[in-house]
Amino acid sequence: MYRWATRADRRPRIVGVVRTKSRTLRFRAILGPRGLERDRSIEIAPDGTIRAVRAVHAGNAPYDGGLAVPGMPNAHSHIFQCALAGFGEEARGDDSFWSWRRAMYRLADSITPEQLFDIARYGYARMLRGGYTYVAEFHYLHHGADGARGPETTQAVLAAAAEVGLPISLLPVYYRTAGFDGAAPHEGQRRFAHGSVAEFMATVEALGPAVAGVAPHSLRAVPAADLAELVAAVDATLGPEASLHIHISEQELEVEECLAVRGSTPVDLLANTVELGPRWSLVHATHATEAERNRLRSAGARVVLCPITEAHLGDGIFPAREHFLAGGAAAVGSDANVRISAIEEARQLEYGQRLRDRRRARLATGAGAGPVVWSWLAEGGGAAAAGSGPAGGAGAPMRMGRIEPGYRADFVVLDREGPHTLGHDWETLMDAWLVGGDERDIEAVYVAGERRVERGSMAGEGEIRSAFGKAMREIWRAT
Repeated sequence: MYRWATRADRRPRIVGVVRTKSRTLRFRAILGPRGLERDRSIEIAPDGTIRAVRAVHAGNAPYDGGLAVPGMPNAHSHIFQCALAGFGEEARGDDSFWSWRRAMYRLADSITPEQLFDIARYGYARMLRGGYTYVAEFHYLHHGADGARGPETTQAVLAAAAEVGLPISLLPVYYRTAGFDGAAPHEGQRRFAHGSVAEFMATVEALGPAVAGVAPHSLRAVPAADLAELVAAVDATLGPEASLHIHISEQELEVEECLAVRGSTPVDLLANTVELGPRWSLVHATHATEAERNRLRSAGARVVLCPITEAHLGDGIFPAREHFLAGGAAAVGSDANVRISAIEEARQLEYGQRLRDRRRARLATGAGAGPVVWSWLAEGGGAAAAGSGPAGGAGAPMRMGRIEPGYRADFVVLDREGPHTLGHDWETLMDAWLVGGDERDIEAVYVAGERRVERGSMAGEGEIRSAFGKAMREIWRAT
């Protein structure tokens, strides 16, 4: 028996917890839908959602914190890859995304469910400390190291998130081919692959209510002929509002191969094969053309940007300024989890645009870059989570990403006395955090109204770190 199977009594209850009454939190300022609002109380309903936001008289009663901003949904994670940071970095020939993939396959081939639990638990704890209050796990490490079918790796990931108190929605990944030419998966992909849509959907159904949607991995890994069948199967099994996420146009070579083999760019091929809409999240889309970006905006789909990973892998820079000014929706993801920090993803996004354009404040408005970038990504992340229920499973969608009645009470509370925010008033604090801050400026993190992180600390950290270090030594000494 896996050791987490006996730990259900230790799992924090995040959403759907039964409380006997509502409660109220008071903050010196909040980042609301209309911008900065000073001296606000937030009434939280028994189900962990915001019931009301009200103005309060300054100085009356104690405050629960400084500036509360919406918790950041993490719309794209491969949690097992946080064990990969620092490996595969040697310069060997034409180093690129493709050489990094070889190191990733080594990790995927060796990791056990026990090790995955310890790695995922450590990564998810870092997410909470770094300002993420939800994760969409793009889960494709399905099978045993020998390719044998079983739920153990999935159970490890879900148990790890539950133990640290991070709400998770599982996006099982459909992966069938090794390239646009339809080649069979190679040895390094045996833990990812299914032989057909029907076989994959049997896996999805066996996973139960933790599944929020489905992710066709990419058009390299999913033949276009399978896409319509997959979407129809998802509609029948999970419902027509279930989330659909896909990697697309991440690498220039990917676009070139798609053109050569399929006669179309990836985004156009996707849009010509299935109906894009608000349920679709296109991960990266780094090399999508302006016409393609217009097409996905018109359909109400969004991009999921992973700026740290995109920089780490040398993918390129998505034209976020143009997308933002055109009214496009975007979310953010920690992807390879080489560095887990919501504000650093936002900073990398803004700074990437500055480097590209050689100008400053590319995503700023009159309110400054900090509040604008954070709000844009938090709202987009909440939309990317559409289709997930109250506990990341069945039921009415849980709204996230705004401090507004009806949304889940997820907050990141910033400290005006933090190392990078010291001396700032509330109006400039988020800009200071964006351009130079980190998790040390976070006073607290709340999930569904419950305080999960207190000044960078959370329960059980020592054991979590120790177990992660042990798993890392076992994996990399063995390989």
